[in-house]
Amino acid sequence: MRKAALHIVLLMLVPVALWAQSIEQTFEQANALFRDGKFSDAAAAYESILAQGQASAEIYYNLGNSYYRTGVLGRAILNYERALVLSPADPDIEHNLDLANLRTLDRLERVPEIFIVTWLRALGALLPFGILVTMVVASWIGLFLALAVMNLVPGRRIGSWMRWTVLGALVLLVVFGSLVLVQLLDQSGQDDAIVLARVVTAKTSPDEESSDAFVIHEGLKVELGDQVGEWVKITLSDGKVGWIRSGLCERI
Repeated sequence: MRKAALHIVLLMLVPVALWAQSIEQTFEQANALFRDGKFSDAAAAYESILAQGQASAEIYYNLGNSYYRTGVLGRAILNYERALVLSPADPDIEHNLDLANLRTLDRLERVPEIFIVTWLRALGALLPFGILVTMVVASWIGLFLALAVMNLVPGRRIGSWMRWTVLGALVLLVVFGSLVLVQLLDQSGQDDAIVLARVVTAKTSPDEESSDAFVIHEGLKVELGDQVGEWVKITLSDGKVGWIRSGLCERI
């Protein structure tokens, strides 16, 4: 019985191993196609890997490079953005994304945000999300223990020290809690997409007969909002709001 079970397990693992080997071979073939200057074929090979459910920053980055070389600017930026999500602050991805964005036609001024939010976002970027959560928990525990000691242990000197400890723990809790909140809002509060069509005319309402709101171009990053049928509301970085057909952009 044990031998039979072992044989079954081994038979189940064989297709998995062959599948993983096939993915690796396709990836190497795509890299070779890119080195040979066959950028369209390389892009198709990378896309086939993604279609099989395999995604990584490297695959998205290489796919972005392939589309950039073929002049498909929207999909190049889309894949650079996806690579950056999986590998934040990667200098190569950021550099190529900046180069691609320089080729876009739209130049928008961002709506200024409250300085405290900008400061918190910059400060939060210095620490991984997991560390920030740990610091919030540690500050909460420190606050709880300091309050317990202050109320249970007699003595003026201890009480004075504990009051300062409580104040310090409370300040740390507020600061680290704010950093966690900003990162959570950045991750879940926005649903960004990249415009893939060459030229898109946004409408004032989800109706082809409505008035034109503004014109945007391939490669622009927009924030997605409500969806009505095949129409989706978008918000630009300068605050403009309009409606476009959902097929003209793709979610990051």
